[in-house]
Amino acid sequence: MWLAGMFSLTEVASLNDIQPKYRILKPWWDVFMDYIGVIMLMLAIFSGTMQLSKDQVACLPILEESTNPEAAQNRLECSTSVLGTTPSTTRDLPDSVAHELLNTQPTPLKGEDRWSQPQPRGRKTNLDYQQYVFVNQMCYHDALPWYNKYFPYLALIHTIMLMVSSNFWFKYPKTSSKIEHFVSILGRCFESPWTTKALSETACEDSEEKQRFTGGVVFQKHVSSEDSSQSTPLIETPTVQFPTEKLIAEAPSLTTLDKKDGEQAKALFEKVRKFRVHVEDSDFIYKLYVAQTAIKALKIILILSYTSTFASKISFCHICQPKIESLTGYDQFFCTHNMAFMLRKLLFTFMAMICLYGLVCLYTLYWLFRRPLKEYSFEKVREESSFSDIPDVKNDFAFLLHMVDQYDQLYSKRFGVFLSEVSENKLREISLNHEWTFEKLRQHVTSNAQDEQELQLFMLSGLPNAVFDLTDLEVLKLELIPEVRISAKVSQMTNLRELHLYHCPAKVEQTAFTFLRDHLRCLHIKFTDVAEIPPWIYLLRSLKELNLIGNLNSEHNKMIGLESLRDLRHLRMLYLKSNLNKIPTNLTELSPHLTKLVIHNDGTKLLVLNSLKKITSLVDLELQNCDFERIPHAIFSLANLQELDLKNNNVRTIEEIISFQHLRRLMCLKLWYNKITAIPPSIGLVKSLESLVICHNKLETLPPALFHLPKLRHIDLSHNCISSIPVEVGYLHNLHHFAITGNKVEVLPNQLFKCSKLKVLCVGHNSITSIPEAIGQLVQLSHLELKGNCLDCLPFQLGQCCLLRKNLLFVEDHLFDTLPLEVKESISSE
Repeated sequence: MWLAGMFSLTEVASLNDIQPKYRILKPWWDVFMDYIGVIMLMLAIFSGTMQLSKDQVACLPILEESTNPEAAQNRLECSTSVLGTTPSTTRDLPDSVAHELLNTQPTPLKGEDRWSQPQPRGRKTNLDYQQYVFVNQMCYHDALPWYNKYFPYLALIHTIMLMVSSNFWFKYPKTSSKIEHFVSILGRCFESPWTTKALSETACEDSEEKQRFTGGVVFQKHVSSEDSSQSTPLIETPTVQFPTEKLIAEAPSLTTLDKKDGEQAKALFEKVRKFRVHVEDSDFIYKLYVAQTAIKALKIILILSYTSTFASKISFCHICQPKIESLTGYDQFFCTHNMAFMLRKLLFTFMAMICLYGLVCLYTLYWLFRRPLKEYSFEKVREESSFSDIPDVKNDFAFLLHMVDQYDQLYSKRFGVFLSEVSENKLREISLNHEWTFEKLRQHVTSNAQDEQELQLFMLSGLPNAVFDLTDLEVLKLELIPEVRISAKVSQMTNLRELHLYHCPAKVEQTAFTFLRDHLRCLHIKFTDVAEIPPWIYLLRSLKELNLIGNLNSEHNKMIGLESLRDLRHLRMLYLKSNLNKIPTNLTELSPHLTKLVIHNDGTKLLVLNSLKKITSLVDLELQNCDFERIPHAIFSLANLQELDLKNNNVRTIEEIISFQHLRRLMCLKLWYNKITAIPPSIGLVKSLESLVICHNKLETLPPALFHLPKLRHIDLSHNCISSIPVEVGYLHNLHHFAITGNKVEVLPNQLFKCSKLKVLCVGHNSITSIPEAIGQLVQLSHLELKGNCLDCLPFQLGQCCLLRKNLLFVEDHLFDTLPLEVKESISSE
């Protein structure tokens, strides 16, 4: 072996080899150049082997006088026959050699006999065999051109360099890791069962689409102009458009994947997503491939430039002047190179391969710069499949896909499936339906406080199809579900009345929307941005209650789409929990039918309430956490108002309460959790008031006028700084509920116990030292709170409160034990 001692042929050939999995990134020109490299490698090895085994020169001394013309003629014929030249070639030899070859004549034999031995011909040189060997070696190194001797080595070096350059981008650390990751993901995507199923579904959809437009029947439902106009805004929905009500065929469902296949497909989607982010921000792989191709082209130019120069100088005959006259007696030798002919053929073959290699390199450069390879479009895949959302990619990701296309475009088509959000959503849907069966969902159905069948689903990947089979479900709560698609099967849920969508972007099919429009009564939407609010909710004409919780500040009012609320003809209650600066003017369009408005403003100051004056139909108004310091005057225009709640504001004075006398229907006033220090005597003018909640303020005294309200039934004065209860409290003959917990009261006036209709009495956490015996007059008392006072005992007259039971008697145990046994037994009885 010529390469033995350095490296084997297999090791050299391996420079041109790559891992089998990388072959998908080898276009035809790289493969062709690899084969050319193998041929050049074989040429280098063959020429080197021939050189080591047969390469030598044969030298004869050049005599100054020639007396043997026949020998000279023989030498001339030898030279012309070996190199394929004519006698004219002698013109290229030195004059002395040419003269000797042409003028030397053979010496005639004397006394020749046919039985006698022939005599040696030629001229005697007086050199022995060892001297010839010595001369041949000297002339091989001195007279033979260097290119004749080192061509095999140069060819080998050039070939190895070209091989290394061809595969450098596979081995460079900064690119090899990305390429290895890409090939690994690509192979898994190609072999994934999900890819086959997704593409199979695409084929099914295409065939059904063709059948529908060629041989199928088109179903269409007539719609009135009124319904049609109402359906128009649904065009805003990102994926489902309803220009008219029409029957939409459901897409065929995919065969259920094995759980293992589904998990692997989910992992692939995540890997593809991360790989795209990692690779798309750089174009280093593309630049490296362009650089290695350009370097190969420059190498080809360099090799051809000097190889073509030396190729013409390869000859069979050489004149050698080794300066060894002192050893041999001759100063010039005529030498022949026995490998000249073969070397010349191998060199021209090598040059031909180099030229071919260069042409392929030029084509590669042309392909690299013919079109932008740092952009890759899946337009063709989008047209051929149902995955129209496959995004275009760029930079190194795009370049790798272009390279794969040169191998087989099917790889990119299958890879595109894992770039599609639609495909990922379908996979989630299949896995979700496989996990959440009807039986499992049935186990999660509970009964709420209103004794309604309720199902709550939290942080799922989508909405299981089996949900629509729960026909007796009344309340459906969905929270943190990224993709909710309500299909036509929802029409089976005839009892569904309430829907909660907490951070759940929802899309509905036309048939499903029609059902929800006619049956849904209550809708809760919780969102972070207004874009998450489904536009179809403004067309639910049967809706009675709408709750919107999220960011709805004044900058986004126009984006909310509240102007569409006028189509909610049966809306009675609107709940807004947000950070508004003003009440949207579009709320006035709800005036004819809106009866309850709740605004929780999360501490943002509500400045403009002019629109509130026009909502005259309001019966119940809650303005909580709006940072009011006084009661807004706009409220006094709401003639139909019956209940007002101003909880958790910054109200300090309520002098405006005198204006409430014009609200002749006002029955409930809640001013709790404020900073009110006094109740003005004008409170006595609000004759219609039945309930007053003013707890958690800073009240110190109570005006007697408060207890002259004939209809007052409920008073809550808890958690203030009140020290005494006016005796006028006895005038409240209709009082049912009196709470003054958490104050500084020391004495309970006897007049309090003249309120014979009192059912709830809360006087805990005060400074009361005794309970009057008159408490026995409260025969309807059923709830009594005494805990947290300075009592020593309880009056036995508690036994006269027939409706009082221990579970609603809040008092310390040691005080309860002071009661007579029969009283304790009476209170403790069921």
